[in-house]
Amino acid sequence: MPVLASHRKPRTKVRTTTPAVGLTTAALASVTLLSTQSATAAPAEPKPAVEEVQKKVDALYRQAGAATQEYNRAKAASASQQTKVDTLLSDVAKRTEKINEARRALGSYAAAQYRNGGIGPAATFFLADNPQGYFDQSRLMDRATERQQRSVTEFRTQQASAAKKRAEAVKSLETLTETQATLASSKKDVQTKLTEARGLLSRLTAEEKARLAELERKKEAEAKEKAAKLAARQAAEAKERAEAEEKAREEAAKESGDGSGSGTGTDPGPGTGSGTDSGYAAKAEKVLAFARAQIGKPYVWGASGPSSYDCSGLTQAAWREAGVTLPRTTWDQVEVGTRVATSDLKPGDLVFFYDDISHVGIYKGDGMMIHAPKPGANVREESIYYMPIYGSVRPA
Repeated sequence: MPVLASHRKPRTKVRTTTPAVGLTTAALASVTLLSTQSATAAPAEPKPAVEEVQKKVDALYRQAGAATQEYNRAKAASASQQTKVDTLLSDVAKRTEKINEARRALGSYAAAQYRNGGIGPAATFFLADNPQGYFDQSRLMDRATERQQRSVTEFRTQQASAAKKRAEAVKSLETLTETQATLASSKKDVQTKLTEARGLLSRLTAEEKARLAELERKKEAEAKEKAAKLAARQAAEAKERAEAEEKAREEAAKESGDGSGSGTGTDPGPGTGSGTDSGYAAKAEKVLAFARAQIGKPYVWGASGPSSYDCSGLTQAAWREAGVTLPRTTWDQVEVGTRVATSDLKPGDLVFFYDDISHVGIYKGDGMMIHAPKPGANVREESIYYMPIYGSVRPA
């Protein structure tokens, strides 16, 4: 039976947009992996609030202030040690020259002895044509021997002295090297702190900077309010003292007038303690006149005038105008003079701030001071309550 050919209609090939199963699986796996990575990635660090930035910047400026005082101390010590080293080296050079002079004198004696042949005194006596001449010559030789001995002694003395001075110079040079290393380290520390502070401020938006300025204004207003209270309290106390002194004078005058207790009454008068007070007031007037003339000049760390200042550089320069020499750093200035309470402050007194005593200003009265505040600011008047007070001194 013949086999019939198949007349089945061929299947039409249809193009589909559905991706292949293998490709779809790979894509899904990739998407899942990315989603998982995004979910497990560390969240971005939140931006600090303006208040936090302000606290951190203030802390950095304070740390830079302390490092500045360390720099000032090392710089002053370095200058002093350099002077000492130069003096010692000059002294060593002079003593070395004296050694050379003594050595030349000894050399001339040795040469003379060699030329004379080194003949002993007995042989010289017997060989002499004129014995009396020998005795005369012998006396001259004795004197020459004494001069030789003095030359030897001088040589040894200068040699020992030069060795001692040379050792001192070496030790001073070592100390100078250490101080200069401290100077470089302090300078780097200041620069690091200031760079960090500037970096924090530079990342603030315009709105955040405005907010920061508002915080500063609020802080200044609160500090001025405290200063006004101190001024009022000081004025009231001064009035009470004046009234008490006036009453004492009136009572003393009455006692003198009726004869009772004549000669025993004590007139406190304006002279009581006024000599010291007026002397200090005269100096303080010079100090404040100088300080006021510096208002508007920039704060520059390590500077002591005349075009810029840091805090202790300003106080040192101002009191120099009154004939009083202050040390260079806040840490040393706080040890000068007499400690006074905040309520007893007088114009010219120095007010120190922070537990590390890294800042100082000159009290001008009414709770206000003149100081060189910080980098980026100029010498200005400000309330003493703008910063936490450590203590105060009266330099003279």
